Amino acid sequence: WPEASLPPRWAATLDRQGVIFVSAARSGNDASVLARREPLALLAAHNLMQRYPVDPERVYVGGFSGGARVAMRLALGYPDLFRGAILNAGSDPIGGAEIPLPPRDLFMRFQSSTRIVYVTGERDDPHVSDDSVSMQSMRHWCVFGLESFTTPFVGHAVADAAALSRALEALRARTPTDPDKLARCRSTIESELAKSFQRVEALIAEGRGAETEKLLHQLDARFGGLAAPRSLELARKYFTSSPP
Repeated sequence: WPEASLPPRWAATLDRQGVIFVSAARSGNDASVLARREPLALLAAHNLMQRYPVDPERVYVGGFSGGARVAMRLALGYPDLFRGAILNAGSDPIGGAEIPLPPRDLFMRFQSSTRIVYVTGERDDPHVSDDSVSMQSMRHWCVFGLESFTTPFVGHAVADAAALSRALEALRARTPTDPDKLARCRSTIESELAKSFQRVEALIAEGRGAETEKLLHQLDARFGGLAAPRSLELARKYFTSSPP
């Protein structure tokens, strides 16, 4: 929205939950994600934590529609700052060229400690479907701290006070992730990643340049920062061994 306004009837819910709400003006879908929308969210969190005795375990990010998609990127990229996210009628799958995974240490923190709450109107069919796809991708990448609910008789609209209250309570619940389940899931991903590395090594050794480049691009798109620094080492090895 063009103004930094508080949605109707949210104030009482925020007061009751002990939450400070910050919104930015001129930060809608027409604003640059990297040049404006994400920096504004990071600055807001930093400035508030400098001014008020904020519990670092209760710093959340959220948004509506396109803003929810930005919030998800922030939660994924900065799990050391944002402990949870409210995605209101907007979400995407993670682990691809559009939303690459962050470096390993940050992603492991995201997996183990970040809470994601999806809130969408039950009549907002496209975004309800998007939420399902997003949650499926989260679980594939071993992110299990998820909560999802729809608001009755609502289309594509900002969550009302009751939905906000439920979402905040879900964030505060912070049910611990089963460590054994997380370990098994991570092991599956590591096995897939190791096989991809071995395949790249074999292609380099066989001098199959076009296939090597294609697989390196696929590896980077799928695993993102999770593949680094090994993916960078393999790329360097390939380009230094290839004839000019």
